[in-house]
Amino acid sequence: MLQSYARDAWVSGNGGGADIRSAVTGKLIAQASSAGLDMGAMMAHARNVGGPNLRKLTFHERADLLKKVAAYLGERKPALYALSTETGATLADSKVDIDGGIITLGVYASKGKRELPNDTFVIDGPVEGLSRGGTFIGQHIRTSLKGVAVHINAFNFPVWGLLEKLAPSLLAGVPVIAKPATATAYLAEAMVRMVIESGILPPGALQLIVGSTNDLFDHLTGQDVVSFTGSADTAAMLQRHPVIGREAVRFIAERDSLNASILGPDAIPGTPEFDLFVKGVRTEMTVKSGQKCTAIRRILAPKAQVPALIEALSAALAKVRIGHPGLETTQMGALASLGQRKDVLEKVQALQAEARIVYGDPNKVTVDGADATEGAFVSPILLHCADPASAKAVHSVEAFGPVSTIIGYDSLEQAAELTRRGEGSLVASVVTHDPAVARSLVMDIASHHGRLLVLDRDCAKESTGHGSPLPHLVHGGPGRAGGGEELGGVRGVFHYMQRTALQGSPRMLTAITKSWIKGAPETAKDEHPFRYGFNALDVGQTFRSKERVVTLEDIEHFAHFTGDTFYAHMDEEAVKGHPFFPGRVAHGYLLLSFAAGLFVEPKRGPVLANYGLDNLRFLKPIQPGEPIAVRLTVKSKNPRNADYGEVRWDVEIVSGEATAATYELLTMNAY
Repeated sequence: MLQSYARDAWVSGNGGGADIRSAVTGKLIAQASSAGLDMGAMMAHARNVGGPNLRKLTFHERADLLKKVAAYLGERKPALYALSTETGATLADSKVDIDGGIITLGVYASKGKRELPNDTFVIDGPVEGLSRGGTFIGQHIRTSLKGVAVHINAFNFPVWGLLEKLAPSLLAGVPVIAKPATATAYLAEAMVRMVIESGILPPGALQLIVGSTNDLFDHLTGQDVVSFTGSADTAAMLQRHPVIGREAVRFIAERDSLNASILGPDAIPGTPEFDLFVKGVRTEMTVKSGQKCTAIRRILAPKAQVPALIEALSAALAKVRIGHPGLETTQMGALASLGQRKDVLEKVQALQAEARIVYGDPNKVTVDGADATEGAFVSPILLHCADPASAKAVHSVEAFGPVSTIIGYDSLEQAAELTRRGEGSLVASVVTHDPAVARSLVMDIASHHGRLLVLDRDCAKESTGHGSPLPHLVHGGPGRAGGGEELGGVRGVFHYMQRTALQGSPRMLTAITKSWIKGAPETAKDEHPFRYGFNALDVGQTFRSKERVVTLEDIEHFAHFTGDTFYAHMDEEAVKGHPFFPGRVAHGYLLLSFAAGLFVEPKRGPVLANYGLDNLRFLKPIQPGEPIAVRLTVKSKNPRNADYGEVRWDVEIVSGEATAATYELLTMNAY
């Protein structure tokens, strides 16, 4: 009997539960039941224990937890690979699931350290001026929701599916209750056991439901988030739950997706793109036995190329060895369950009303090292729809297995229209070497897709392929695909945070956000700010330099020394009537160089390095004879590691009462 992890303890459900059988042999390998679990108590435990434990940590500390979990799981992958075989997955399939999940943890750990502050909230966007005098301003921040992330995952990726949702949630400071699909719950449970045994996550951060959710949804509030991956029917049922609407619960859905791949008119047989297209379709039909929400279900090609494409794909599929996933020679294993095989074959029958099978046999499959009838094996099935314009099932029925349909098109406009008939998809790919073809198709179909791959010979070697969601990019899609969005870098973290607009004075908002805003009080100390270590610097600490007059000799020397002899700096006649410049003016980068000379403390001290600047704007041209000075203010501080932290300086170059330039200087400062 599989166990759930509730309130920091492993517990068994009451009763026999649902039988879970091996996808390869059909033998009973586990039972799952959540009967008797107190879902309300689990939600309360997450809110009252897990949430406070996570929220007291900074983003960097949470990122460290993810990194440690990734390393711990990485050392135990072989045990997970072995168990994954029972799901019908080959070793390559298992690596997509298991390694992919672990890598996603690592990516979010890295992004948490690099792109989020060492704090518990995020400043989101620039300061908004709300008054003429600058005493009333606005600033958006994001803070952790004080609720629970409920994750309901699909059967096809029991490890990656759980971890790709877990990573951004924990990084956001929101505890998780995960519910894997029952058919492959044994693999998810084994992975979660490893995480719990590691002792890395704080109490209440992660709980697991093996079996039904029972009355879990009755305990949701407006601070909770539900993220669901599965069928459109189940998603619609869950979204109709009265608590979802009443409490305005955030609901993220990834549903059915009739993903398309489009062969460009230029990609004729013999071109690299034609070969790439065939290889890509074969891969997406056979990896995980086609049980990927991003797999290619519709293959669009110019009508003239359809016969050649059928021939090439049939030849490629004929080379695929189907068998026991534990065999080294096996290239495609079984579907996840006998029930899944039954569903796929029923969907194939529905597709046959509009398309004919050109490769494969729904009733026959040759299998190495296993019994084709006892295991959930099925042949790759390629169909051809001769009349896609009038077809309906081809654009609406998803056979979630190694099944795809070839569709011919007459023009790029028709290709785009046929693609859009999928009514919203997670991904589409365009295989072409012609930029005009790529642009035309992208502009016509982007509205209906969460991700688009443009594949050609130039990027093929390093491309991750049509069906590979990446943690850096959006995973989700409009319409039929669910309208949700996951991953996408730190955007995925923000789904579990509340964006709030703050209004007030610069002094008050500076105190709240710990980021200095112009108009807030400035402080001065006896020594130059570059003489103070990271910890000794105060936000708002300001240095005002002496003046320096910019001369014509300075401008001409800089021009000849750098080679920048642009007419605005060197030719008084050429500047006459210029819309921006009243005459010859100093180079913008000359001003930056002089500014550095005005504010830099040259002696060795806590400042280790200048590693860049942000938000540079030149606001007033400086003519020969005009003075400049610099105001340098500590804007914010962000610890990086045990040795140093990042200091962000607000820099203003002034000439009299006017501002000539503004930017933010970034330095690394020792503690």
